[in-house]
Amino acid sequence: LRDVGIIAPARFDAEETIPDATIRALAEIGVLGITVPKEFGGVGLSNTGYARVFGAVAAHDASLGVLVGVHAGLGCKPLVLFGTDEQKARYLPGMARGEMLAAYGLTEPETGSDAQHIVTRAELSDDGTEWILNGRKHWIGLGHRAGLITVFAQTPVTGKNGEPTTKPTAFLVRPDMPGFRVVGTVRKMGIRGSTQAELEFTDLRVPVDHVLGTVGKGFS
Repeated sequence: LRDVGIIAPARFDAEETIPDATIRALAEIGVLGITVPKEFGGVGLSNTGYARVFGAVAAHDASLGVLVGVHAGLGCKPLVLFGTDEQKARYLPGMARGEMLAAYGLTEPETGSDAQHIVTRAELSDDGTEWILNGRKHWIGLGHRAGLITVFAQTPVTGKNGEPTTKPTAFLVRPDMPGFRVVGTVRKMGIRGSTQAELEFTDLRVPVDHVLGTVGKGFS
């Protein structure tokens, strides 16, 4: 791939992006589906296998390594581990083929990556059909071009003593959902081909069937 210009670290760095042609090439050889089970069109590698492929890709270009780590690791893996059968069937095949990139929306300007203390919130709509999200995320790899983002937000629950409290919950968010906005991308000193974005949610409406999981029940 390097010989035919598909992997071009200097160009990735100068342009601060990884071109679509490179992403398609990675998808064609199965790299974007390494964590996706075979029944959904992926390769279904073990954690060890994933690590070996990730290392090989990153050895050619660090930005490509970040892209694979974000998409196949942070992006696809939560859905593989905690998604419903319907969610997996709907999204994983396209992710494995590279038709849809995946991202992971945890980090916030106020709290960093402290999942328990994020300030993005979600409230159930009056008719119970949607969750309404409000907040911001930043340093989100692939956040500006992903088709599906696992986004964490605080949701209201009843505590052990019967007192109202909140708990981080993961939602599957698409950029075509009303209220989603890419504020911009971040310029960096290095690994510039892997672009990180700031996202804003303003009354972002997420269907209830797009709830993925909660921190404290195996997903964090």
